[in-house]
Amino acid sequence: MARQYDTIDEHLADWIARQALFFVGSAPLAQEGHVNISPKGPIGSLRVLGPTTVAYLDIYGSGAETIAHLRGNGRIVVMLCAFSGPLRIVRLHGRGELLRPGDEGFDALLEEAAFEDPAIPEARRAIVRVDVTRIGDSCGYGVPLMQYEGERPHSTLSAQKRLRTQGREGYAEFVAKRNAASVDGLPAVDAP
Repeated sequence: MARQYDTIDEHLADWIARQALFFVGSAPLAQEGHVNISPKGPIGSLRVLGPTTVAYLDIYGSGAETIAHLRGNGRIVVMLCAFSGPLRIVRLHGRGELLRPGDEGFDALLEEAAFEDPAIPEARRAIVRVDVTRIGDSCGYGVPLMQYEGERPHSTLSAQKRLRTQGREGYAEFVAKRNAASVDGLPAVDAP
């Protein structure tokens, strides 16, 4: 009983905001490249900005697959699953645009979206703005019921420790090295 929608209406936007996390999927153009799916959160780092626009605050992590894929082809899907309450999976397919700190429009979008920021400001890698071209939901029969216990503090604690022990320059060097390319060697995050 899959359905498609023309827009993200108020009801759907409210449902999105109540989920515990979201997933982002992307793929390179090359057939032999690796498809990537990343869990993202907290849910407050994702915002519905309009009837066909969402954005999320992307922080530095152990890889940069989504950024590399967006740079290569712009294709992205944001998926949310109901782990409690009525069954539902929602997929927001579209074209993603990266706004990096220092890019024109980054600060304005950061303010407009009022993201729940899961990390220190130095860990903000980008805002990914998605022009949603297809909105669909499906049953979610395969999604288990799960109980939400809270957010893990590890990302913020790790970034704070690295910043404290290595300073801003050392942190920037670590991030640049770790996020420079995807697992397929595609360019990802440019050095600051």
